[in-house]
Amino acid sequence: MEDRFWRVEKKNMKTDGTFTGPHQVKLEKWISCAPFEKLLGLDIVEAKDGRAYLTMPFVYELAQGQGMAHGGALVTLADTAVAMAVKSILPPDSRFGTISLNAEFLGPVTQGVLSARAAVTLLENGQVQGQALVSDEAGRQVMRFSAMFKLGREVKIATHRKGE
Repeated sequence: MEDRFWRVEKKNMKTDGTFTGPHQVKLEKWISCAPFEKLLGLDIVEAKDGRAYLTMPFVYELAQGQGMAHGGALVTLADTAVAMAVKSILPPDSRFGTISLNAEFLGPVTQGVLSARAAVTLLENGQVQGQALVSDEAGRQVMRFSAMFKLGREVKIATHRKGE
């Protein structure tokens, strides 16, 4: 088994020594940042009851060529916020993934800490719809985001109304 793993590792090793996968990721807890999200500086402030609030500092490494926040960083913040809202309604270790997304950029970001507020709705056929608003430090909305997620077949969600 180790020999087979080494062959895969060697095959996926670039000449500079960078390992290009496959990677095994073990999260600290169910609702926590993955390595890429940590790289961007995302912070999960809150995630519960189908809602989430995340922040991300706009640092130099997230700038595009004209000095504004890169759209991909904003989309990552929003997508992760929606994903954390999804996780907040699922049992730990449930499988799910983004199957579609849309981002509408409303204004440039040149400084500060960005925030994303997300909410999700459970739909039929194992799908979850989510929306997020990304705002700059002054509270100005800079991006509207929507996404659709597909739950793994094995995911079971207990749905009940309050008082039942």
